[in-house]
Amino acid sequence: MIDIAGLLQALPARANVEPNLLRIGRYCTTEFLLEAGDRPFHLAVDRGRLADVAAGPFRMRAWSFALRAAPQTWARFWEPLPAPGFNDIFAMARYGHLLIEGDVGPLLRDLRYVKEVLALPRRMLAEGGR
Repeated sequence: MIDIAGLLQALPARANVEPNLLRIGRYCTTEFLLEAGDRPFHLAVDRGRLADVAAGPFRMRAWSFALRAAPQTWARFWEPLPAPGFNDIFAMARYGHLLIEGDVGPLLRDLRYVKEVLALPRRMLAEGGR
């Protein structure tokens, strides 16, 4: 099984040096929750920079939207070539593998940025990262 916490903690260092990601996220400022089973992770984005990734549990930590899935689901999503139904957050939601909660406005407004950030672990794992 992959180290989801380590992978997510390494995301800011990787995301904040990707010129294309910084460009498409330049207007993105939001906070969201990514949950892997019972392990919550709070991601804060400030003008396209992944400012913080914090591991929970949290007491009353604010977020705009939440993406909740089992650790195995995230592992399948981050495979080099994910199977149908695990290749996209909306596909995972459609097939019942992922729950999207909260205010989806910020998610939809900055959808490409969020999808690109969430796909980074796929590349990190392929390159021998965590």
